[in-house]
Amino acid sequence: MENEKKRQLHVISTGNQSREELVEISKIIHPYVDILHLREKKWTGKELTETIGHLAAAGVPLRKLCINDRADIACINNVRGVQLGYHSAPVCMVKNVFPSLKIGASVHTIQEGQKAHEQGADYLIYGNIYSTPSKPGKIGTGVERLREFVLKVPVPVIAIGGITPIRVKEIVRTGAKGIAVLSGIFLAKDPLEAARSYYEALHKEVKQFDDSV
Repeated sequence: MENEKKRQLHVISTGNQSREELVEISKIIHPYVDILHLREKKWTGKELTETIGHLAAAGVPLRKLCINDRADIACINNVRGVQLGYHSAPVCMVKNVFPSLKIGASVHTIQEGQKAHEQGADYLIYGNIYSTPSKPGKIGTGVERLREFVLKVPVPVIAIGGITPIRVKEIVRTGAKGIAVLSGIFLAKDPLEAARSYYEALHKEVKQFDDSV
């Protein structure tokens, strides 16, 4: 998060596509994406490494890639960072062993966010904000809870969960530094148009928000 004023679009793979589909979609959407997360829980380290190679060959910059949970794979492939979850090693431990990586933490409560901040997380992914098919039966926290989270946790916050381009406006106005999207882009009928819509909505609202303060 080098530019604190610039809101970011994070796109997360769904685990429901082949490597070939993932690479092909990533190749066309990456100009509109700030961080591309490889969230493929069933893939081996070898499969992740091979995919990173295919993404690089397709023109996706390594500085945009983040690997979920596998700090070792992220480090040896010289990508931007690693995303840690509740099941992962502690942020502080990963940061000590892999100081070159940007470390994100996925959190669901203010307490989890504060702990991740204290341990040195560079940013947090917080949600889910709205109800989403990827979390069936789980009610969204809502934007007011997101606003409270942003106020109480002094680290860049990326909102996730059920966010559509139309909802970007209310997300930005909470002070969140960006949004994360899974199926809304990777499983869209037209992933390029979907990525462009999120990007344009995000940056339109950033400009309007910045002009008003």
